[in-house]
Amino acid sequence: MTDTTAKNKTGALILRSLLNGWSWLFLIGILVFFEAYARIQTGDTFLLRLYSIQSIAIAASQILLLALGLTLVIVAGHIDLSIGFTTGLSAVVMALIIRLIGADAGWFAVIGGIAVGLFAAMVVGLVNGWLVAILNVPSFIGTLGTYGIARGMALIVAGGATVSIRSEEARSIGNGDILGVPVPVLIAGLLALACHYVLQHTKFGVHTYALGANRASVERAGVDVKRHLIQLFVISALTAGVGGLIYTGRFSAGAANAGEPILLYAVAAVFIGGASLTGGQGTVIGTVIGAFIIAVIQFGLVFSGLPPYWQFVAVGLVIIVAVLVDQSRDRLLQGAGP
Repeated sequence: MTDTTAKNKTGALILRSLLNGWSWLFLIGILVFFEAYARIQTGDTFLLRLYSIQSIAIAASQILLLALGLTLVIVAGHIDLSIGFTTGLSAVVMALIIRLIGADAGWFAVIGGIAVGLFAAMVVGLVNGWLVAILNVPSFIGTLGTYGIARGMALIVAGGATVSIRSEEARSIGNGDILGVPVPVLIAGLLALACHYVLQHTKFGVHTYALGANRASVERAGVDVKRHLIQLFVISALTAGVGGLIYTGRFSAGAANAGEPILLYAVAAVFIGGASLTGGQGTVIGTVIGAFIIAVIQFGLVFSGLPPYWQFVAVGLVIIVAVLVDQSRDRLLQGAGP
């Protein structure tokens, strides 16, 4: 092996590492930037405080709950735009059930609200799966339609208003902590571990990657693609529904628009984490990193004293960077050699 060949292979390995791990580098970079800014401007720390860590973790968990199931759908080469109002529908339904049973019933009312709220979310997922898998409606169009339906149903069920509740048990789900770790963070973490295991260590995950890479080959292998797609959309709806349940607990109210502000962030987290627009690529770990990048940007801009609407500008720019990396990844890797 010549020195030139060895150098080319070394360069290729470095380039592959940088492209595949750019989100990690970006997260480290913005943490260093905001920490340096805090030290220079205020003489205080940005990250090394319990309040900061908890705030970032809670914000990331909100994004992550919508993004986890979405990751599986995007890896399979599809999209789910309905998750924002699936979250809202689940939140409203949970609040209404708690009201119907009565907050005095304690955990019985809360568990009933959770069960019916998740059922409502699952129905949205089944409709999405039916449209995409059975009727062959493009997922962008199909889930855009259910986005509107879920939004309308949530508003109708709630009477166009926020459904407030008084339940200490529900509140403990959204605001409690276990050994100092907020409950929403624990729930998001457990769901992330479950989704990671499914995607990386089961046949279901293998079929999901294969479906995004080459659907025809999956069909030839005898996999029931229609059933698989329906399952993916149900999982996406259920994780979004969990986000709605936590919203209701956190704010002691169910709102139809509970997940609307987070939809953009959830989609962004998946692509920032390395998922491909064409499917076949993406990991839950990458989505977790993407969610933390957005949460750090949100908290960092507020910490810096900038108006909150700058968050949308910053996240939009990061989305563009993620898409550019995705589009150039294959070309750059090919140019780097084997």
